[in-house]
Amino acid sequence: MYTMYICIKGGECPMLLHEFDPNPRAVINPSDNHSRVFACPRVAVSCFERHTFARMAERLGAEPFASNGMANLEVLYYRARYQGKEIALFNAYVGAAGCVGVIECLFALGVEKLVLFGSCGVLDSSLANCGIIVPTAALRDEGTSYHYAPAGDEIEVNPRYRDKFAAVLDRHGCAWAEGKVWTTDAFYRETAEKVSRRRAAGCVCVDMECSAVAALAQFRGKEVFQFFHGADSLDGERWDRRGLGSEFDLTEKDKIAQLALELAAEIA
Repeated sequence: MYTMYICIKGGECPMLLHEFDPNPRAVINPSDNHSRVFACPRVAVSCFERHTFARMAERLGAEPFASNGMANLEVLYYRARYQGKEIALFNAYVGAAGCVGVIECLFALGVEKLVLFGSCGVLDSSLANCGIIVPTAALRDEGTSYHYAPAGDEIEVNPRYRDKFAAVLDRHGCAWAEGKVWTTDAFYRETAEKVSRRRAAGCVCVDMECSAVAALAQFRGKEVFQFFHGADSLDGERWDRRGLGSEFDLTEKDKIAQLALELAAEIA
């Protein structure tokens, strides 16, 4: 059953998520809570897994330079040097809305470019655990992106730096795959029928943030490069956890973090 929205002056109104407003100024803006920081690096690297982030930050001797106080936690923004370049680091928030909010504040501090990586569920079991996946587009099965881009099923991902990242991967001898990602808010509602439809639409993996982050970057005029490493598999009658979990495969994930840092240094 579908609900029809009726305008006061008559006629049919769009559903709420089709109500995109392109005005860059809102009632509450990131700049209302965060001022630009002179010492803020212009390029940042972030990941979602806490152990991988902690190991990366410790290895680089990162030091905090700003923070974002939220109701249930505090997100620290760090600064470090890699290959002679100043790079900001932070542990990304899981979930589209929270992730975008944290990145909005980072942009307000002065970051212009971001390399973001994390795990994803694979829709093709031939994609290896910890194997690299570069998304080319994202299916927008979440709510946040509709506030940053007009309604539509897909959004382009990684319009820049794919060639540069491919060169980084080649230097390290890394095999990798590319394709569409299905971004969804509700990982407990990834039904077998939805998985089949998303696979038929060209998706090779599923995540929770990619389409929203891509819409944010497009809206704010920032450069964001996103990539994944394969974790659990939804390609089968039963879920296969494989290497899902921030405490697993830490050595391999350290190597993946190195890939992100190298790209960041190249585009800094």
